[in-house]
Amino acid sequence: MKQETLSFINFVKPEEGLIFDDSNHEKFPLRYYHVINGNGFTPDANQSYYIFIYEGEALIKINEGIQAVLPKDTYVSHHGLFTLCGDFKAVVIEVICSSGIYAKENFKAQTTIGGVVEETGRLKYIDGCTDSILIHPVKKGLPCLNHLHFPKEIIQTPHTHPSHRIGLVIRGEGECATPFGDLPLTTGCIFIIKEYNGTDKAVGLDGLMHDAGTHKFNTSTSSMDVIAFHPDSDFGAEDEFHPMINRTIVNGVSANAIDAIKTK
Repeated sequence: MKQETLSFINFVKPEEGLIFDDSNHEKFPLRYYHVINGNGFTPDANQSYYIFIYEGEALIKINEGIQAVLPKDTYVSHHGLFTLCGDFKAVVIEVICSSGIYAKENFKAQTTIGGVVEETGRLKYIDGCTDSILIHPVKKGLPCLNHLHFPKEIIQTPHTHPSHRIGLVIRGEGECATPFGDLPLTTGCIFIIKEYNGTDKAVGLDGLMHDAGTHKFNTSTSSMDVIAFHPDSDFGAEDEFHPMINRTIVNGVSANAIDAIKTK
């Protein structure tokens, strides 16, 4: 079942297969899949994938000869072909590497297998919430996968995001409150927070104008944990600013400040 406002889309108990096609997005071309027992999508050798197992247990086999058991609350990033089998449910995000910023940056996801998700985030967020970066951007500006923890009795400050987020509630429950209507969030819900382009506004239920995409997450008697995929970032390593080059010292000077020796 699909529920939607001008800010938010909620998929409750979705069927297997493609649930949202954003492959024509000018900057961030993506497709979102719900995969049940390995059914619901076919990997493409030229695309990148972010996978989160939220129920059961899967076996992943990657074309480089890697295979791993993925229990509940584990996650993967990978570029190219792989197979998933077992008794499980997962969200799979397909990044279209041939267009948008991904083509410009020659992006390919790095093969990463991680888990399980901790009880709270490692980083402070807003309004009492915490966050962990589960899969970091391979380079500044590129995608990342995150865990958000909402304690009980949280009322967030209304806000927007400059790009779509796809999320999954993995524990607890709450609600997404928007000026255009509120939607419940329960364990197993897959959702999309719509991007705000910086200009679009719409009339809310209160009769006032609001930025399109405005939302906040609230909890009451239950905490809530969410996995969130961001198609872009303003954080991460850069060619001339990363731990290896920064901490390479030549006569007391960091190599990041010596143009003559930088890899061209």
